Amino acid sequence: MDPARGTDRHDGGSGPWPPPMAGRNDGSAPRQGAFHLYWRLVAISIRAQAQYPGSLLLLSAGHLVVTLLEFLGVWALFDRFRLVRGWSLAEVALFYGLVNLSFALAEAVGRGFDAFDRLVRTGEFDVVLLRPRSEVLLICGQELRLSRAGRFAQGLIILGWGMSSLGLAGRPEVWMRLAWAVAGGTALFCGLFVLQATIAFWTVNSLEVVNTVTYGGVETAQFPIDIYPSAVRAFFTWVVPLASLNYLPLRGLLRGGDPGWVGWAAPLAGFLFLAVSLRLWRFGVRHYTSTGS
Repeated sequence: MDPARGTDRHDGGSGPWPPPMAGRNDGSAPRQGAFHLYWRLVAISIRAQAQYPGSLLLLSAGHLVVTLLEFLGVWALFDRFRLVRGWSLAEVALFYGLVNLSFALAEAVGRGFDAFDRLVRTGEFDVVLLRPRSEVLLICGQELRLSRAGRFAQGLIILGWGMSSLGLAGRPEVWMRLAWAVAGGTALFCGLFVLQATIAFWTVNSLEVVNTVTYGGVETAQFPIDIYPSAVRAFFTWVVPLASLNYLPLRGLLRGGDPGWVGWAAPLAGFLFLAVSLRLWRFGVRHYTSTGS
């Protein structure tokens, strides 16, 4: 298992999934609201993971240690060259922290879509479709990955250090802008997980292509996008808008020159990307023909 890449396949419990009463309305109880049902499913996942606290702590610590070691490589780069295209280590720490916070949250809440190909291969998605609830809701509630707290903590530590080094830690409006950027980034990475799950309706053998964009995008967004060639900048601005995750919100903050509204509007691209991904997901569901034998 690679704790940084999340290749473990623990599904939050050994019982059947979805839970027998997860989406059923048999008249014996009032029909639950969508969010109430989601939090019930999440509570089941948390209780299941809490049954093995040692494993949970080790996984979280593993993510923290591995991602901290990754940042040591960034530190070594700046220790040698001091600046990269005019950007300092403290400034890059903001980029690094933002993308890791966003990705940690997306991995935590989007595990169901990240592992969706298993549901297709085993036919469990057929069971999901029988539930009188949104399949998106049921898949999202499959598991809340508490082990991603390690990556989240690492991102918060690096972001806090960068903010303190740049003298920005005492400005509440900056924290609000960064929190909004994290929300948009989380939506964007969730959109990538949904796209990966949508592709699984047609093939489960080519999903590494999406993983290349997802995990490669994390590595790319750890640095300002203006250090890359124009083709890379165009792809991660207009196709997969990772530039809206941290570069556009931070450029005006650190370099100035951009209208104030740009930093606030840019993260909306993440929510738009998620909305488009969900539309493609609906298209995939309509054309799903069930699993073979």
